[in-house]
Amino acid sequence: MTRVLVPTGALGLGYDRKALDLGVANRPDIIAVDGGSTDSGPSYLGRGVSKYSRASTKAEWRELMVARAAAGVPLVIGTAGTCGADSAVDWLFDITREIAQETGQRVKVATLKSGQAAASVKSALAAGRIRPLSAAPEISDAVIDACSNIVALAGAEQIAAALATGADIVIAGRTTDTAIIAALPLVRGDNPGGAWHGAKVGECGALATTHPNSGVIQIDFDAKGFTVEPMAPEAAATPYTVSAHMLYENSDPFILYEPGGHLDVTGSDYRALDGRRVRVEGSVWVPGRYTVKLEGARIAGYQTVGLAVIRDRRYVRHAAEWAADVKARVTEKIITRMGLAAEDFTVELRLIGMDATLGGLENRRDLPVEVGVLGILTCPTPEAAAEAGKMLNPYLLHHPLTEDEPMPTFAFPFSPAEMQRGALYEFCLNHVMELDDPMAAFTLETHEVGHG
Repeated sequence: MTRVLVPTGALGLGYDRKALDLGVANRPDIIAVDGGSTDSGPSYLGRGVSKYSRASTKAEWRELMVARAAAGVPLVIGTAGTCGADSAVDWLFDITREIAQETGQRVKVATLKSGQAAASVKSALAAGRIRPLSAAPEISDAVIDACSNIVALAGAEQIAAALATGADIVIAGRTTDTAIIAALPLVRGDNPGGAWHGAKVGECGALATTHPNSGVIQIDFDAKGFTVEPMAPEAAATPYTVSAHMLYENSDPFILYEPGGHLDVTGSDYRALDGRRVRVEGSVWVPGRYTVKLEGARIAGYQTVGLAVIRDRRYVRHAAEWAADVKARVTEKIITRMGLAAEDFTVELRLIGMDATLGGLENRRDLPVEVGVLGILTCPTPEAAAEAGKMLNPYLLHHPLTEDEPMPTFAFPFSPAEMQRGALYEFCLNHVMELDDPMAAFTLETHEVGHG
């Protein structure tokens, strides 16, 4: 039997400290935590930085390092620094080294890096070892070269290799969310279907329970399946909360693809052991070709944004027509005065309070008290974006609905009203790469840090 303690869905989100203590007291075999995902868009991978603050990350990581020392078991994190780029692994390693010095710990740290050199990806593409996933964009050598960061998603095999070094702490780059949980149960010979299924259930901590924000969850794996138990006393796992998690970030409620095969839960049985624990058996692992998913991000342009607030009832009522007119006029000026082709830039005006989130899908038509007008200008260079933003500025401040009415004045919450967002990134890889050796695309190193 293998006991995995998951403190939270992602480092930086917080968790119940008392629940963590209860989990440590239950003597887990490993503590596993996710470090991030693609949820917040491509900018973090593009820049190779963390979404979460360093101070918050360090505070929570310190507590987990202390918990690890108390339990005497490995601590592993996947997708370090939100994006899992090599620079994010280095960032968390530096934090780990600081904490080890400050707390007097002497620890062995394994760093597993997932970054891919453009040359190796282009070589794999030429060899026919890269294939697109559903709705993947077309790729070429030029697209690959344009990526500021490319990562491959590590699976259980790479995490197992890191654990095999005897490391106290494993800091992994981009991994599948499940790999850090499934690795040790698989190494120990627990049921492979149960290992992957339990890892999927536990990937977001207590999200698969009645109190998601409590964070801490314990999963026991064995030869037949797994048992889920949240650590917070007020939380409970139910057959519904556990089975429903297969739908989280997954298009198929029964099949989950991972490096080296897929999980099939069609025949899984979910049974409540009591008011808090759920037992699952019948999950099946189906081996297949060993492939790893590739993610890459590149610069798609540079942005300037401006914000104005409209409260006049007539303007609020006709905000869509007003915004369309502003867009048309600014677009024309950028073409005629800046010399940009229409296909090289975009002008957006999003009406916050009306349909900024859903656009044409919005079905609520009640009139708000005020509307925020968010102008977004995307251009090929930062200089062009700044210039285009200044062209938009006077329209957001004074543009009338009709030519025969007095010039209005709207509210700017900031001065200057236009703000430079810098580079805009986009994901441009949604492909899998075939590997003969699971470690061929990854770099594993060990380090001794702290006092000793």
